[in-house]
Amino acid sequence: MNFGRGPSVVLNVGGTRYSFSREVLKDFPLRRVSRLHGCLSEQDVLEVCDDYDRERNEYFFDRHSEAFGFIMLYVRHGHLRFVPHMCELSFYNELIYWGLEGSHLDYCCQRRLDDRMSETCTYYAAEEPPGAEGGKWLERMRRTFEEPTSSVAAQVLATVSILFVIVSMVVLCASTLPEWRAPENRSVEEQSRYTAESVREPSGIIEAICIGWFTAECIVRFIVSKNKCEFVRRPLNIIDLLAITPYYISVLMTVFTGENSQLQRAGVTLRVLRMMRIFWVIKLARHFIGLQTLGLTLKRCYREMVMLLVFICVAMAIFSALSQLLENGLDLGTKNKDYASIPAACWWVIISMTTVGYGDMCPITVPGRILGGICVVSGIVLLALPITFIYHSFVQCYHELKFRSARYSRSLSAEFLN
Repeated sequence: MNFGRGPSVVLNVGGTRYSFSREVLKDFPLRRVSRLHGCLSEQDVLEVCDDYDRERNEYFFDRHSEAFGFIMLYVRHGHLRFVPHMCELSFYNELIYWGLEGSHLDYCCQRRLDDRMSETCTYYAAEEPPGAEGGKWLERMRRTFEEPTSSVAAQVLATVSILFVIVSMVVLCASTLPEWRAPENRSVEEQSRYTAESVREPSGIIEAICIGWFTAECIVRFIVSKNKCEFVRRPLNIIDLLAITPYYISVLMTVFTGENSQLQRAGVTLRVLRMMRIFWVIKLARHFIGLQTLGLTLKRCYREMVMLLVFICVAMAIFSALSQLLENGLDLGTKNKDYASIPAACWWVIISMTTVGYGDMCPITVPGRILGGICVVSGIVLLALPITFIYHSFVQCYHELKFRSARYSRSLSAEFLN
């Protein structure tokens, strides 16, 4: 070090003092501290630290002292972990300040940091305040369409959208009633005329109005979005497209099919496309914390869900093979035709492990019934193992989304007062 005097250097981090020799600073693992060795003037020193006492050769850093203590443990022992009861992102900011990276953390802490950063980017990236007036207007429009509790206009818009979803679901359910459905014995000409005229019926008009609202809402949200590619990749927006697109496809198919021989095939396709309107129900996730919590929990717990599926698949493979052998493969004079193959036995295994028990097939031999009891008990145990992790994640997601909703509600209350 070419600046300061004395054989030792004192680092004061948040009130905690650390003393080092000058030679140690030269190759210190923390880049910010090692930069002190090359400082030639007081101005250079103040670019590295917050303050400097020339008489005591003491450098002051206004940073988290406990976090720096854990960082010093990494310097001495080579293991870096999070500070208990400290936000992962705050500790990560301390690492960046001192010249470390997330890769220096132990594996378990790296995973926690990755999950935390993923949550933050997903749910809070859009909350950065814009700079220009045009940006503020776009941000206000964005929050109006994305955050139902952010303003009075957003609440009104969310209420109207919910009403349209409810109306469209009622029409969809009513259209399956016998009085609403077209008779199955219509001729080709009558079926074609019914398909062409169905849009002019009251249900068709209501459906067209709902589709028009959903389409306009989706277009406006796309226009005011910050990142168009990110907008298309979001799950809720994909669901919106899946709910809207079938209507326009069915209209085009009705127009271009006519009375050709493809009408019967087109009729089946149209019924499938019309039934895809059930995806509109998932649009309610924009307005209800419960559905958002469910989606966020599934996203965070995908490892546990995969683990659960692996457990079930392994158990299903074992029990289906054993049940097929005991019920049909040993040829003891009591063959059970329901277990003629392993794929057929898989249905019985999955129904038994989930304790549903339809009763459409069951073992008739004593060894088969013993195996069935073991299968049921194993299913209860295997299904219960990952539930604890999923439950805790669900509670955490619920509190996070509830806190976020309450923050927008406070801004809504301020709007009413103003």
